[in-house]
Amino acid sequence: MRIITVNVNGIRAAARKGFFDWLLKQNADVVCIQETKAQIHQLEDKVFLPEGYHCYYHDAERKGYSGVALYCRQEPDEVIVGMDNPEFDAEGRYIEARFGKLSVISLYLPSGSSKEERQQVKYRCMDFFEQKMQEMKDSGRDYVITGDWNIAHKNEDIRNWKANQKNSGFLPEERAWLDKLFDEMGFIDAFRELPQKEHEYTWWSNRGRAWDNNVGWRIDYHILSPSMKGTVKATDIYRDERFSDHAPLTIDYDYAFPEK
Repeated sequence: MRIITVNVNGIRAAARKGFFDWLLKQNADVVCIQETKAQIHQLEDKVFLPEGYHCYYHDAERKGYSGVALYCRQEPDEVIVGMDNPEFDAEGRYIEARFGKLSVISLYLPSGSSKEERQQVKYRCMDFFEQKMQEMKDSGRDYVITGDWNIAHKNEDIRNWKANQKNSGFLPEERAWLDKLFDEMGFIDAFRELPQKEHEYTWWSNRGRAWDNNVGWRIDYHILSPSMKGTVKATDIYRDERFSDHAPLTIDYDYAFPEK
């Protein structure tokens, strides 16, 4: 089973940069997209309905903002749009596809970097989503929760960790929240299931020459329910082309995709 997650920072801009040409060569079972920055009526061009995929979108109410999508090779049994919270669902942050006992989610957690008010929104979303994750764990289903979580977990997940300890995305409270999800609740950071090289990141600031110098953050994840421990076969962060300020994260699983 192959699942890809990518924050495209505007799906129309990513299309112009060749994202869909790349996507069609990847042989993914599910592609999880964040920050589409579009309304569904703006995506009528067939490029946004890639051949061989069933496509589902959850748009933000505000135009040109947020939004998530799922492209599924197999038609899901059910698609759940929104996390059942009006504040966050208005921003288009959650979409889930169900296949048998497997759920694949595209999640876009809020960023708190623009102002303190947005950091408080982020904390509210984290609190709410933690409850959702407990429900997921208790459900008996297998979950792959992918997306842009807007938090780098440990020092090895951010190039300039010393300078960023007071910045949103690497605050002690945010990192402790991930500790709780992984260490106490038993969820799994799929990328870290395998040995990795140093300085593996998924997002680079547009300031300075962060991309050229690989001064990045790893804030895009596949997070697995405890039931999926031991299934990660291969991981890849794709940097040969640049479709947005994030790189696609592909993970292959030793997991039989549920057949219809």
